[in-house]
Amino acid sequence: MHLAGRCCLVLTAALVAGPAAAQQPGIPRHKPDPFEAARERMVRDDIAAGGVTDERVLAAMRATPRHEFVPGPQRNLAYFDMSLPIGEAQTISGPFVVAYMTEKLEPRPTDKVLEIGTGSGYQAAVLSPLVATVYSIEINEKLGEKAAKTLARLGYKNVVTKIGDGFRGWPEHAPFDKIIVTCSPEDVPRPLVEQLAEGGRMVIPVGERYDQTLVLLTKRGGKLEREALVPSLFVPMTGAAEQGRRIQPDGSRPALENGGFESLLQESSVPTAWYYPRQMELVEAGDACEGRRYLRLENAEPGRPAHVFQGFPVDGREVARLTVRARVRAESLRPGLVPDEAPAIAVKFFDAERSRSARSLAGGPWQGTFPWREAVGTVPVPTWAREAILQIGMLGGTGRLEVDAVSVDGSPR
Repeated sequence: MHLAGRCCLVLTAALVAGPAAAQQPGIPRHKPDPFEAARERMVRDDIAAGGVTDERVLAAMRATPRHEFVPGPQRNLAYFDMSLPIGEAQTISGPFVVAYMTEKLEPRPTDKVLEIGTGSGYQAAVLSPLVATVYSIEINEKLGEKAAKTLARLGYKNVVTKIGDGFRGWPEHAPFDKIIVTCSPEDVPRPLVEQLAEGGRMVIPVGERYDQTLVLLTKRGGKLEREALVPSLFVPMTGAAEQGRRIQPDGSRPALENGGFESLLQESSVPTAWYYPRQMELVEAGDACEGRRYLRLENAEPGRPAHVFQGFPVDGREVARLTVRARVRAESLRPGLVPDEAPAIAVKFFDAERSRSARSLAGGPWQGTFPWREAVGTVPVPTWAREAILQIGMLGGTGRLEVDAVSVDGSPR
């Protein structure tokens, strides 16, 4: 999964304390390591506080050594709620997303689960203590080989791995009670539908490259019941799958979708196109600058995330600058734990391999209280950039920030 910054879904819940994960049967025992406290903080502050309440899932997240599934230079970031590059143009999903998807799967100790990933092995490791068997397909050969070795070394004996085309599933081991996909096809692959057992559940992100939705599918009477969960941004299933998309992204014309927050997922209050919000709500009121709704971010605890994201294509060979516009209103904005933690709008650029990035502020940082006003910022686009993520956030600051009518325009080179 591909995210920027510390990202979470907005689902408030009380902190859930569980037994020490290392004591739970089925979870491999690891020697004490310096990351134990970081894992506990991650589960407490990012996962449980973000809305995941299943105690078995929380225990698995406490026990799974995520640092073992990321490259050495990234290990100091392993327990922050962010995706990380793992090579071969792939990323490891952020911890909250893994926990959220796992909880939606409703894993049971007797389940046979098919897991399709891009190459880290982390999702399979989290599932291991929660189900009977995990059949894990990694789509990238080099990363898949590394993941298999890591899983074996750490003692995840009920994880069976192979490298191959995730679209085809694993028919010789079907049917599966649960299927979880952590990379994005344009639509649900038919073989996965056929290999899902009656009554089974599948969690999968589908859609256009920058307009995806995480969906939950339940098979009843041979048919799929579909529930849209949240907007999402995952890496594509394979290079071939990306090239075969009916709608290809155009990096020469960067733009945002749903900048006025008017479009919602069906039967929900979740805005389309904007993903992984934290401490966010939509307000429907007559003083909206555009349409009927605007975005509200509010945080009372210094350092705690409150934000929302949107990804879009941008080709730095053709676009020299981005101009970001928004209407903003504030009440009692203050910096967080350090001066850099202050409400703002930021853009993070990525190269084609998602291994190089750069971040620029396009609005703010803001402090104090002020009425609706226009914020305009221009940022240079690196020539190596091929995609970007816009972040609207408190960035650790406190107070209330309201935003509407957000847009991005590109200037040609």
